[in-house]
Amino acid sequence: MSDSQESKIATADALTLLLHNQHALGAAIEEITKWLSENGIGSVAANAIEAMEPLDTNAQAITDAIMRLRRS
Repeated sequence: MSDSQESKIATADALTLLLHNQHALGAAIEEITKWLSENGIGSVAANAIEAMEPLDTNAQAITDAIMRLRRS
């Protein structure tokens, strides 16, 4: 296997781990947001939900990059 291919695999693997971390952080924030909403702190919950939007957007971009690396 060439160094270039090994580098692509290592990069894809690292991005995959970062993506897993991003999903875990999103899930944790969602749980906290749910608790905030249920305990009368709706404005903070709404702000947290809005702040999480880039997580979803970026997760798709990271997934696309991982797939491109793994196909090349």
